[in-house]
Amino acid sequence: MPELKDKLRADLVSSMKARDAVRTRTLRMALTAITNEEVAGAAARELSDAEIVQVLIREAKKRRDAAEAFETGARPQQAAAERAEAEVIAGYLPAQLNDAELSDLVAAAISETGAAGPRGIGQVMKLMTPRIAGRADGARVAAEVRRQLDT
Repeated sequence: MPELKDKLRADLVSSMKARDAVRTRTLRMALTAITNEEVAGAAARELSDAEIVQVLIREAKKRRDAAEAFETGARPQQAAAERAEAEVIAGYLPAQLNDAELSDLVAAAISETGAAGPRGIGQVMKLMTPRIAGRADGARVAAEVRRQLDT
């Protein structure tokens, strides 16, 4: 059994004992999303830790998007609840790359591929996607690639 899934289950039990409603609700939703992913498709299977991280990234993005939607809809309490859930999920994700690290990785990928101009964005992104693996949002990476290729 993947270690991350075990950790999520153990933390769920701890949060239930501590009566931490936000953490309990969030971990239940995350574990449900993982289970749904495991049973999706032709045959049930167990997800690896890397696949679980991808599910958690997707869930965190849903929370951020929902928080933005609630903010635009003038519902600050719901937005705050979604942000709190996103923070809980973020605790189980790999450390995010800072701007300098991301810039260095993009520069290395550009020099590796020899890409130049806007046409090279696809080549660089293809190389960058496995390297960042959940450590940076795809839109943020694409923006940095565009910035470096345009200059």
